[in-house]
Amino acid sequence: MNWEWFTLLHTVISLGGIAAGFGMLFGMIHGRHSNGWTAMFLATTMATSLSGFAFPATAITPGHIVGAISLITLSLAMLALYHFGLEGSWRRVFVINAVASLYFNVFVGFAQSFQKVPAMKALAPTQSEAPFALVQAGVLVLFLYLGRRALQGFQEAKAMSMAARA
Repeated sequence: MNWEWFTLLHTVISLGGIAAGFGMLFGMIHGRHSNGWTAMFLATTMATSLSGFAFPATAITPGHIVGAISLITLSLAMLALYHFGLEGSWRRVFVINAVASLYFNVFVGFAQSFQKVPAMKALAPTQSEAPFALVQAGVLVLFLYLGRRALQGFQEAKAMSMAARA
């Protein structure tokens, strides 16, 4: 297999998933659900998580662990959306797991950047240095904030639509 091309394809799919995920996330923050952004996010993020397991490895890596957790959160988000139709508490399950899946994709993107981009690698060659920890902590805090906003916006939109029907 040509690993250079596979890596490029995996990266493009990952970046597409991140872009679609932010489209979905900002829609939820503003109380909207976009079938297009959501389907694109779920499909590309599932593809990038699965394709990550195809890379050669002699042992389980942190990427494998994050990929497995991401597949679980993606599965829960898809179950909430496609099987339960976001009814009741499944709306909350969807938001939490979709945002967590997006976070994991961004987390791995930054981890890969610290491994592959020379300027970033110089700052944290082993990924145990302060710059790596600060970036990942900042990403986590940002996603906790955005996730909270998405929960509020998406829940408020549901409450307003239910009140309008009554």
